[in-house]
Amino acid sequence: MSNPSFWGVLRRNANYRYTWIGQVVSEIGDHFNNIAVFSLALQHTKSGLVVSGIMLARAIPAILAGPVAGVALDHYDRRRIMIASDLIRAVLALGFILAMHSNAMLYVFSALLMFASPFFSSGRSAILPAITTPEELHVANSLTQTTGAATLTLGTLFAGIAVDQLGFHWAFVFNSLSFAISAFCIWRTRVPARVVEGPKRAPQHAYREGLRYIRSTPLILGLALLNVGWATGGGAAQILFSLFGEIVFDRGAAGIGIIWSFAGIGLLIGGALAYWLGKRLSFPAYRWTIVICYIVHGGGYVVFSQMYSFGWALFFIALSRAGIAVSSVLNQNQLMRHVPDEYRGRVFSTMESMLWATMMLSMMAAGIASQHYSPRLIAAGAGVVTAMTALFWAWGTITGRLTEPAVRNEAELEIHGEPLY
Repeated sequence: MSNPSFWGVLRRNANYRYTWIGQVVSEIGDHFNNIAVFSLALQHTKSGLVVSGIMLARAIPAILAGPVAGVALDHYDRRRIMIASDLIRAVLALGFILAMHSNAMLYVFSALLMFASPFFSSGRSAILPAITTPEELHVANSLTQTTGAATLTLGTLFAGIAVDQLGFHWAFVFNSLSFAISAFCIWRTRVPARVVEGPKRAPQHAYREGLRYIRSTPLILGLALLNVGWATGGGAAQILFSLFGEIVFDRGAAGIGIIWSFAGIGLLIGGALAYWLGKRLSFPAYRWTIVICYIVHGGGYVVFSQMYSFGWALFFIALSRAGIAVSSVLNQNQLMRHVPDEYRGRVFSTMESMLWATMMLSMMAAGIASQHYSPRLIAAGAGVVTAMTALFWAWGTITGRLTEPAVRNEAELEIHGEPLY
């Protein structure tokens, strides 16, 4: 198969098609939950500190779950773990109905929901190279991330309208149903057989082995640190979007949904551009493209923060997110191409934990700052900090530290138990 298209991969690869359908439904459900929870919290308090508290309640469990999820995904059946994660989250999502009159319960259910999430999200990244051919992998990865942008665009827009018109109950019910549908789709997926013995060493030693692999591979370590650089400002953005929609522009839940929706449009455009670029860029060109992406992303966010016109604010938030989408797709391609199967669960979960840990600090800072400074000033600072990540990546490129790992040959793939197509 040469140069497969999005539609071609969906039509011919049933395993990927099922994971994609599950992604669409579950991510739209997630955005219903996010808009409902943040809007509910702000209606109760009008305080960015409460939104920050909810995000922290999500971040801490995600950080703690990362090492456990990584070891489990590398040493047990990834498909079963993903199904269990979905079913547990389907039950927990209904619990938010009980939390509608208690901010404390919003924290509790947010924490429980996020603890279960890395078992699914890292698992999906880990199985993608196994359920696609080498020719399909770039297309499937681009489609997966572009779909995430599309569901963000539609999910947040519909969620904002639905919460305004139908109330919070239906958002939480739909979120629960979306997890159940996702579990069914993963159950229908057939992942190629692999050795799934439990870890021969203690789990903590198995996790440290994964960390040693990351540290010993400059590009993988660089990509992990790049995520940290994004999260320094990206964590604040999770809170600021709600503050801009609800308070700065005074548009309520619908305003939050519209801002997130235009952020999704930017991600969608960036994902499409990355799909085109990914098949054409050499490795040196890829490295410099990442520098440009972070300058556009951070700079666009700074301009967004200063716009008094809602329309122009939406334009610049879309531009900012387009920049980060290009980076995300291209970076994920590198990870899936170079990380061996036996390390994928630990690599993706570790990077997710690092991301959430940095976001947690960023959210704490933004929540505290929101009590003393305007959202516009905080957002401008977040954009500047994120843009500075480009300097780190440029330094690694210029000094020759970000070298491309050797691509494994077919004999190595057989040794690692990966399917050959």
